[in-house]
Amino acid sequence: MEKLRVGIILGGKSSEREVSLNSGRNVYDNLDDEKYEGIPIFMDYSGQLWILPWQLISQNTTTDIAERLERDGRRISYEELKEEIDFAFISLHGKYGDDGCIQGLMELLGIPYTGPGVLASALGMDKHIQQNLLRSEGTEVPKSIVVYEDEWERDRKGVEKRLLDDIGLPLVTKPTREGSSMGVTIVRDMESLEAGMRNALRWDNSVLVEEFLDGTEFSCIVIDREDEPEILGMTEIKPQSEFYTYDDKYMPGRCRKFTPPKNISPDVIEKIEREVIRAYTTLGFRSYGRIDGFVLNGGRVLITDPNSSSGMAPASFFFEQAAEAGLLPSMIISELIEISRRIHEKKRGPL
Repeated sequence: MEKLRVGIILGGKSSEREVSLNSGRNVYDNLDDEKYEGIPIFMDYSGQLWILPWQLISQNTTTDIAERLERDGRRISYEELKEEIDFAFISLHGKYGDDGCIQGLMELLGIPYTGPGVLASALGMDKHIQQNLLRSEGTEVPKSIVVYEDEWERDRKGVEKRLLDDIGLPLVTKPTREGSSMGVTIVRDMESLEAGMRNALRWDNSVLVEEFLDGTEFSCIVIDREDEPEILGMTEIKPQSEFYTYDDKYMPGRCRKFTPPKNISPDVIEKIEREVIRAYTTLGFRSYGRIDGFVLNGGRVLITDPNSSSGMAPASFFFEQAAEAGLLPSMIISELIEISRRIHEKKRGPL
């Protein structure tokens, strides 16, 4: 049998391109080479695609790779992608990767891919819209207000009053569309609000201002098995910092993670599982996704961050939860590819 040509798309244009490189490299290294031919496809900072030789896969950063693309890579157009691969394993994270952009390209080219479709991916990136949808379906989410850049510049005093009246202190400022905790600030007094807003506005032209949640954070990977969403596992998160920062997520030793949870009672775990599946379904996720949230005192469960993909570094939630379920990295990667292929075979129109 001919092997399925799996294009592993990594790098990208977003603030999370280094995370993407690490994810894609790990997928490539753990791909079952008896079934699949892995083809690393690097998206550079301008959005161009390059097929990488094996020598470039091990480079430390996207900058290292970019410096050698002209000499060692092979540039391909979007239209040529269909000739090079049969299936796309999307390892891009953040803007242009998780938000429906690359998914739309795959749909136009007729290439099946991992993760949700165009609309669900866009919803997974836009925190404001996803919260409105979840709230409308009865899922508890943080109290929040979206503030646009022009509104903040025009009427800061009015915005400050509205935030104090409706949210209160402490509060959290974050870009409306960003990942990996980029641009997130905990604001504990009004003197630091301007810095928090400015930090968020570096990444987007609107800021989601949320209530501060004091509780236990969790993360669940959900995959579609037999056309029904199923929780792969659950992880309790104990960061060193005052919130789950970029460094806590990606630097070794900066965060303790318990899979399965260590300090969440069984009855609350059951409640989390119900809310996670409901959020996954409400947003129209398919193939797989990651749903994050908090458990507060008294057992309240809030969904805070549905993600249409997951990081796939060796110590990621995805592989930790797969290991707890008895699955090697190559096994869960193969399962995800086959689940995605079945979903795309049955679709009518874009996923």
